[in-house]
Amino acid sequence: MLEAGKFYELPVIRMVDFGVYLEDGEEGILLPKRFVPQGISTGNIVRVFIYHDGEDRLIATTQQPNAQVGDIARLTCVNTTPQGAFLDNGLMKDLFVPAAAQVNGMRLKGEYLVKVYRDEETGRMAASEKFENELNNADLTVKILDEVDLTVMRRTDIGYLVIINDQHTGVLHFNEIYRTIGTGDKFRGYIKNITPGEDGENKIDVAAGKPGYERVKDESGRILQLLEENGNFLPYHDKSDPEEIYQFFGMSKKTFKMVTGNLYRERKITFEKDGIRLVNS
Repeated sequence: MLEAGKFYELPVIRMVDFGVYLEDGEEGILLPKRFVPQGISTGNIVRVFIYHDGEDRLIATTQQPNAQVGDIARLTCVNTTPQGAFLDNGLMKDLFVPAAAQVNGMRLKGEYLVKVYRDEETGRMAASEKFENELNNADLTVKILDEVDLTVMRRTDIGYLVIINDQHTGVLHFNEIYRTIGTGDKFRGYIKNITPGEDGENKIDVAAGKPGYERVKDESGRILQLLEENGNFLPYHDKSDPEEIYQFFGMSKKTFKMVTGNLYRERKITFEKDGIRLVNS
């Protein structure tokens, strides 16, 4: 039995004027004509997303949703009613957020961080702002130096509370932030430290980017590319303002100095009084 809110790879079992039917273990599920890939024939496998249409029937689409069941995502409100709000999920039918699942109500065109779930009674996709108690730091699925997906949840006194792999929470401290971020932003990072808590809930510190040597390799490539794109010279050095370095390179001054030092030792750049220069190969 197919469930709403998930991707499936299904074979075509018959073709009709208004689309194709895909195998669902019963009479077939419709993929409307507008979403049928060109050249499809009976027996071909199609990757589709399953959800309920406007008439509450399960239907398939090749559209890419902004979020599927289990995802935490920032979505835009496109309609409000006394019963709840509707968010744009990238599909023909918008995603419903019951009024009881909202924190302070939702307004038209506002952006909200929600978790997508499947309603147990109806089987339909829905979303909720009230998901923080589902995040668990007692039973961890990560360890120090693991690369993870981070979602910004909210600002705190020491940095930003972030969601780790849609399962745990961690703190991205202000001294690890080198660009403007906001609620709902997603980026890759890694686990910097884990401290066991007295209540059984572990405290996790994270950092953006990649750990250790992998981060240096990535930033080295960026600096070399920028040098090539700017006539082999850039007016930045160890006395440059940290904010100017971040604005141009997207990295902290500490990382910039470490990476340029490595490139100098590798004889790929030279230091000049007013900047760095690419060594001609």
